[in-house]
Amino acid sequence: MATVELTADSFEKTVTSNDIVLVDFWADWCGPCKRFAPVFEEASENHPDVVFGKIDTEAEQQLAAAAQITSIPTLMAFRDSILVFSQPGALPGAALEDLIGQIKGIDMDELHAKIAAQNGAPQNGAPQDGSAPA
Repeated sequence: MATVELTADSFEKTVTSNDIVLVDFWADWCGPCKRFAPVFEEASENHPDVVFGKIDTEAEQQLAAAAQITSIPTLMAFRDSILVFSQPGALPGAALEDLIGQIKGIDMDELHAKIAAQNGAPQNGAPQDGSAPA
């Protein structure tokens, strides 16, 4: 699957309706962004089960600001709508492949449980007051 251009209108729907989404924040004037583009594109061809999106930070300044992008290129990865990776800098092909493997290998049940615990949500359907589930 080739990369897709993401905009403020398509970003949320893309992230929430796909299992794994990698997002490359870039700009046309950015040399490292231009060098990373073919690496990102090649990975998109190797992983048709992953959505590879690109956001032009010049055209989508509000979206870049909302994502707190301060350096480009920045790569973000979402799994089940959860941000699991965010890092500025261009990755070499082997490092990007390793990252994709790690994202695919995340135990999402465990991650959801950790998030629930951090947010103080009940685990396994148990009420927060300690009483037995109804």
